[in-house]
Amino acid sequence: MTVFDTDFAERCANDRAGPVALTLRQTLLPVEGGDSVIFPPTYAGIGYNIDTLSDGTRVATVDSVGSQANRMEPVFEEEPYAALVPQVTITYGNDRSISILRVGHRLGDALVRSTALAEEANAAFTTFLDTADPAPIARLAPTSLVFGVWDSRDTQAKLPRIVQSVIRAWDVDELKQSAQYIPPINYAELGTFSEAEQKKQEGNTKGPLAQRGFVHVPAPEAHGGIVVHGDIHRTVTVNLVALRRLGGDDAPALRRYVLGLALVAATAPLDGFLRQGCLLTPDPDAEAEWTAVARDGARETVALDADAALTFAREASTEFGVGESRTVSFDKDLAKADAAKKG
Repeated sequence: MTVFDTDFAERCANDRAGPVALTLRQTLLPVEGGDSVIFPPTYAGIGYNIDTLSDGTRVATVDSVGSQANRMEPVFEEEPYAALVPQVTITYGNDRSISILRVGHRLGDALVRSTALAEEANAAFTTFLDTADPAPIARLAPTSLVFGVWDSRDTQAKLPRIVQSVIRAWDVDELKQSAQYIPPINYAELGTFSEAEQKKQEGNTKGPLAQRGFVHVPAPEAHGGIVVHGDIHRTVTVNLVALRRLGGDDAPALRRYVLGLALVAATAPLDGFLRQGCLLTPDPDAEAEWTAVARDGARETVALDADAALTFAREASTEFGVGESRTVSFDKDLAKADAAKKG
């Protein structure tokens, strides 16, 4: 087993002959047990995302790459990780606020373009396009380098994800469930509306009485979750080839910094409550190990855990220098001007 130390981290960050990726394959279990029903996400037009392989095996997406990134990124709001990145807060409305760590398109989001950060963000993307130096992006929003960003509405600057995670369930069967809403009282008997109107609208989910909960409403054959006969796997990949393509005058220190953030994101404990009916934990009987994959495909186990990742990330962030934390306000005039631009 390879020890994760400064020398190994340097191989990962700056040695072109170093590993091409660090990977983790983790088996998960529902808290109710291995034969329980879990609820994957539903998508418009298709319901559950279930693919059928050539051998007939059905594979369900339990948490997508984008969803996993959105769960991992906010860890940098919390201690002991918050000091590793600039804390950028955007205020809006009546004393409400949101961290840039929770903004979907990161530094390329419309919300960022609707604040005083707009010009600085645009300049950072332009610098990257002109010089291949992402350091200005790292000073503003370094997790945009970790989880990927595309300034699709302006400069078209695009950086791939360094960290990618996804959860899939193997060999699944889909279930259906039905329900029936029963009002607590008979509103027609109280003269709220006529019995004829009640009978007319019962079961009509589009009727106003049904929509407001005054009549019986059946919900037949709704999505009822899945039964997993195989395993639920979370796979995490840290793309070291993409990392080593980050350039600039201070590229070695920048790469170490981004690697540190990527490893923290990849190893920090995650909340397994994905949605109602889907609460997962690691399988204690299936050991999860980090693997370094060489360019020729050779694999070696790496002794990497959350403590080692945090220690390295702290050292790398001190060397590179963490950008300034700040609070900016949403500006509706900037938003209107941005919305008026060519789509």
